[in-house]
Amino acid sequence: MKTLTDQVSQRINTLFKAPHSNRVKRKPPGQIPGTPIHTGEQRLEHVLLTVHDFDEEHYDVIPIKKIEKSKPYLQNKSKTWIQVRGLHDIEKLRTVWDYFKLHPLVQEDIVSTSQRPKVEHYSDHIFVVLRMISHKRSEEGIMNLHSEQISIVLGQNYVLSFQESDEPIFDPILKRLELTTTRLRKLGPDYLAYALIDTVVDHYFHALDEIGESIELVEELVLESPKPEYLHKIHALRRDLIYFRKSVWSLRDGINSLIRDDLPLISDEVKVYLRDVYDHIVQVIDSVETSREMVFGLFDMYMSGLSNKMNEVMKVLTIIATIFIPLTFIAGIYGMNFDPEISPFNMPELGWYYGYPFSLLIMGTLSIGMILFFRRKEWL
Repeated sequence: MKTLTDQVSQRINTLFKAPHSNRVKRKPPGQIPGTPIHTGEQRLEHVLLTVHDFDEEHYDVIPIKKIEKSKPYLQNKSKTWIQVRGLHDIEKLRTVWDYFKLHPLVQEDIVSTSQRPKVEHYSDHIFVVLRMISHKRSEEGIMNLHSEQISIVLGQNYVLSFQESDEPIFDPILKRLELTTTRLRKLGPDYLAYALIDTVVDHYFHALDEIGESIELVEELVLESPKPEYLHKIHALRRDLIYFRKSVWSLRDGINSLIRDDLPLISDEVKVYLRDVYDHIVQVIDSVETSREMVFGLFDMYMSGLSNKMNEVMKVLTIIATIFIPLTFIAGIYGMNFDPEISPFNMPELGWYYGYPFSLLIMGTLSIGMILFFRRKEWL
């Protein structure tokens, strides 16, 4: 049977790992502004393009290989969502960018996967960058904190989404599009852009739940017995929360600008829903700050546990030394090698037949008496 410590330790070891364990790649300095250079890792073999064309009466999903194939859908009155997965093939992505006449700085930010979350307004489109934070179990069964950059471009009658992998992040949106009664089918592309942003933000709560669970588990371990490996886990949690805060904090200001600025691409009806997203982001930030305080408390708890453990050890050693001090004194007195025939002072115990067992009896009585005294004082 495994003890509680073994069970909790095994659970702790299956928690997620930080997504920032690898050093972030950056483009070479001195490049012309707007030069698109992919700085992340290649997560797909090919760039995948999918057209989602819909209105209140129909919903079509069309995989395409060239962006020109989307022209018939963009010319209709229906709403079109073009989903782009994979950011490593700059040449193929350039065909998409040129077709929609995206600003060069937008192109650069889409493939620069270390961007901070932000919202930028251009003359004919709105550009949004988010960090998608979710959980993914590895082949070894370890829960990893998975992060990737999501870019969203909102135009007059279209939405472009760019993501690094083909993870089914937006599957809930696809299922909602299949239903004719949803607002996604009735409202404009700005509502679709809101729904994509809201889906990403909803994943933050699940990630925070895992972090909260890990904090509770580490707290149990530290309370039971502080060990050096737990300090590493505390620092890992602190690092995760710093990364989380960095990924969410600036998004709040971006969503706030979508709500407050007078943007023709964002309707007043959708701004109501964006306010809800803003509230969720504020909740996430509050939860992150609370978790950070708890992690700092874990560190203090760990140090206090070490101090208490050291104090217990020192107390036991002090009591043992205190018990042996009078015994050493008695043994030292009778261990002095003075010749009783020469010395004017006589030690009759040295020649007594019962002197040795009597001295042992005195030592034993002193030891037992001191132990009982320490117990009465609750020092033992």
